[in-house]
Amino acid sequence: MKVLHVYRTYYPDPPGGLQQAIQQICAGCQPLGVESAVYTLSPSPLPASLSRAEGMVHRSRSYWAPASCDLGGPEAFRHFDQLARWADVLHFHFPWPFADLLNLMPAARKPKVMTYHSDIVKQRVLGRLYYPLMRHTLGSMDAVVATSPAYAQTSPVLQQLVSAEQLKVIPLGMNDALPLAVDDGADSIVTRLELTDQPFILSLGVLRYYKGLHVLVEAARHTRGTIVLAGSGPEDQNLRQQVARLGLDNVVFAGQVSEAEKHELLSRCTALALPSHLRSEAYGMVLLEAAMHSKPQISCDIGTGTSFINQHLETGFVVPPEDPESLAAAMNRLIADDVEAQAMGHRARQRYEQHFTGAIMARSYAALYQSVTPH
Repeated sequence: MKVLHVYRTYYPDPPGGLQQAIQQICAGCQPLGVESAVYTLSPSPLPASLSRAEGMVHRSRSYWAPASCDLGGPEAFRHFDQLARWADVLHFHFPWPFADLLNLMPAARKPKVMTYHSDIVKQRVLGRLYYPLMRHTLGSMDAVVATSPAYAQTSPVLQQLVSAEQLKVIPLGMNDALPLAVDDGADSIVTRLELTDQPFILSLGVLRYYKGLHVLVEAARHTRGTIVLAGSGPEDQNLRQQVARLGLDNVVFAGQVSEAEKHELLSRCTALALPSHLRSEAYGMVLLEAAMHSKPQISCDIGTGTSFINQHLETGFVVPPEDPESLAAAMNRLIADDVEAQAMGHRARQRYEQHFTGAIMARSYAALYQSVTPH
């Protein structure tokens, strides 16, 4: 079976959680007889086709990206037409309004599913204009997948526009990618950042507006340990200015980190903090990475998959959004009580193995692909 994934961005362009989710689906389905390819846009789409371990990546040019919606030109429609004819199943990833236009093409009239990753939260005016097209797209799908039970129940779009027969729940998963060894030499990132002999709370990912990182910086005023911000993104300068304005000396900017450096930071941190305060944070793949490393997590109660992965008082703490005092209290508790932190981390690893492995997710998607194709 051949499956074409359709989303606005993909590797090797700057990574994010959604690209990682697509990669995990493609890689996990390979042993189950599914050949995957990805169609995407890129501001620099040369070469147009790339071979990766999880499948071929095909790219057209992104000419403009208003409101984080990459837009292609006429060649994008031609390119998609060729790839859609190759595929047995089309797998759209929401949100990407340009994909709704691709879905109108005759070549898209074949079995298709959509993974609904997030409501459109910030662009409310544009969202109202987009609503009729979104309704048509959702109605044309053979199945629409929510990534957690919480999101299926709380998303107004899924509740209003997707029938009970269409709506499925498949939690995102991740292959166990723990390295055999972690660098602890003079060139290690923990050594370079002077974190060797102190507890630290790690924040990991793209520095975006909905991540609640301004709240995390505010909470640092009341935190006994160090907070490490690993990643880059549009909020970088604002966060640095906030740290300087507050005169904080316990916030460290690690910048963009490599895969090896990411695993080293995860292996050495006390806990992972994901203080996202808006529903744009629909899942939180980084929580799974922390769980793989047996680390407790701190997240916010925003009614999405973050609280499905991170169970309050079991695998970590779930605190109110935009509440720096509660966030600081959770961080301080884990820093002060190593026994509790390790116990929560152990339960996080157990929960990952029971619910969130790449193999579990892949079996569910492979079965879904089979269910929507003619027999």
